[in-house]
Amino acid sequence: MKNHNLYGIIIALIGVFLISPDTLLMIWGEMSAFQMVAWRGLLSGVTYLIIWFITRPKFITSDISVLFSKWGLIISGCYFINTTFFCIGIAIAPAPVVLFCIATAPVFAAILGQFILKEPSNKLTWIAISMVLIGISISIAGANTQKISFDINIIYGAICGLASAITIALSYVMVRQKKGLPFVLPMCSGVIFSGLFALVLTGFPNMMEGNILPIIITGLIIVPVPMYLLSYASRFTQATNVSLILLLESILGPLWIWLGTGDQPADLTIFGGFIVIISTGSYLLLSKQN
Repeated sequence: MKNHNLYGIIIALIGVFLISPDTLLMIWGEMSAFQMVAWRGLLSGVTYLIIWFITRPKFITSDISVLFSKWGLIISGCYFINTTFFCIGIAIAPAPVVLFCIATAPVFAAILGQFILKEPSNKLTWIAISMVLIGISISIAGANTQKISFDINIIYGAICGLASAITIALSYVMVRQKKGLPFVLPMCSGVIFSGLFALVLTGFPNMMEGNILPIIITGLIIVPVPMYLLSYASRFTQATNVSLILLLESILGPLWIWLGTGDQPADLTIFGGFIVIISTGSYLLLSKQN
């Protein structure tokens, strides 16, 4: 592939488009937060195992040794923390607070990329990040129909959102750091442990509540396949680019909800989404990073 940066961006865009119906399926699932994480974590783990067996059938022993290396454990820990803390944050705090904190992922990707990979971000990158954060803020404000009153849970929710942002950014940076090492098995172990953790909190008798089919679809396909593609894309383009592209999901998601439930996005949500799309698109067209 002559242009690795463009190849990575295309793969990341495909991943984001595939993951964009996730929120709609979560709504259709009508499950509690930890119950949903239990299903999604365990089912995603199954899909990651299948991807691993298909893509690396001759390297099972060596891949297991990589899983228990420092690099593998960091990626595994990132996926455990990301999936678990996102769930906790949404459960205890207003969603806009958590979502805005998660939207800082490109900032952490830029900082971590500079320190770990020695890939400094230029002015264009920071302008794009700033504009995307503004667009996300406007979009979230438009979607928030409830007053947010300050309490200690908001602080805990913000911490959970920041933990999710940091770990997803770190996972992309780590995959890019050692492009030749297998990352699927560490991802698999992280989500499986998050699923088991949520299963313990939920209790097995409560697992069949709600609508199972939408969660099976999102657990087996909608979450793991795009997340695999996004991690794979970070081998070819900077983690900051992947993190910025991932934020398009927060704009495409409400459109799927509109189509699936008839819940039309507010004007501010559409305007904020327009800013995010234009800012991200302009940055990807103008960026010359490899």
